[in-house]
Amino acid sequence: MKRLLFFLITLCLAVSINAQEIEVTGSRKAVRTSGDVGAVLLPVAGLTAILVNRDWQGLKQGALAGITTLGATYILKYAVKKERPDRSDMHSFPSMHTSVSFTAAGFIQRRYGWKWGIPAYIVSTYVGWSRVYGKKHDWWDVAAGAVIGVGSSYIFTRPFARKHELTLSPIAGNGHCGVYASMRF
Repeated sequence: MKRLLFFLITLCLAVSINAQEIEVTGSRKAVRTSGDVGAVLLPVAGLTAILVNRDWQGLKQGALAGITTLGATYILKYAVKKERPDRSDMHSFPSMHTSVSFTAAGFIQRRYGWKWGIPAYIVSTYVGWSRVYGKKHDWWDVAAGAVIGVGSSYIFTRPFARKHELTLSPIAGNGHCGVYASMRF
């Protein structure tokens, strides 16, 4: 499970780094697209962790956080009716991409710890930045999305590690290294 979660978060980071290389050429669309990918991959990473661990309590908590985020974001988008910086429509506030990605990052961090949460927050921050850089949102749209997402996760998500007494320890010797994990079922 941890390898798969690590792979998905690493994939998000790789997409982000690749987009920064593309940015040098001036392609806002490429940066927006990479942000779109990050906004999808983070919830997929969280769902994958849930399914691999058979963490049904986490599934319920993640679903509640996700539904709350989507509901709050849609209500605000249609109530506020703020024009996007690129003038494409009147649904700029708050950023849905950012709220969804920060919900996933908050869930991953709360449920599985900071080791997985930090990379997820880095990807979420990139998603928010890509929305501002791509002229789809102003910074306050992104900040509001981040607050909604993290807030929803913190309200509904309880730490998995504490409940199951999860212990992670680094190990190394004779040219190899790894992580020892134990938990109570």
